Amino acid sequence: MATAKSKKSSTANTNFEETLWDTANKLRGSVESSEYKHVVLSLIFLKFISDKFEDKRQALIDGGMGDFVDQVEFYMQDNVFYLPEEARWSFIKKNMKQDDIAVKIDTALHTVEKNNPSLKGALPENYFSRLGLVTSKLASLIDTINNIDTAASECEMTEEDLVGRVYEYFLGKFASSEGKGGGEFSRQSQ
Repeated sequence: MATAKSKKSSTANTNFEETLWDTANKLRGSVESSEYKHVVLSLIFLKFISDKFEDKRQALIDGGMGDFVDQVEFYMQDNVFYLPEEARWSFIKKNMKQDDIAVKIDTALHTVEKNNPSLKGALPENYFSRLGLVTSKLASLIDTINNIDTAASECEMTEEDLVGRVYEYFLGKFASSEGKGGGEFSRQSQ
């Protein structure tokens, strides 16, 4: 008999995978299937580090250290990336329906990389601007990714686990379809 924890974990895994599938569905026809994982990984990464940043920020406030919420050192000591406002998920979410949302995402990723030397060369430059995604599709994708609860998953997985899981999911879903419709998919292939 499965324990409550394993049932909860299994349900969380299923919901996470369903959310990933929904994100891929929102991209269909807008970008090549080989690009799905890059688009989704970048946004999930941004959401994940933003959630960790907001948790640390709130902990500082709750601990009576509100005067230090903009001090980079207080984040770095706990291996949390400091994020200026324009690099936070809340900023992206608030502006997701603006015509320049792709530029805002590119700016957020650039700002994260610039302010965190350990990421030098790791994040794409002007990637979302070059893709030319329709604003409504990008907004829908952001809205779907917003439903991923990274804080609930934190005790079970690290940032690397989350990003690796997304990458593995897309490889598994689309690698076998290379040459069989070029990565096309349908709801039935879940």
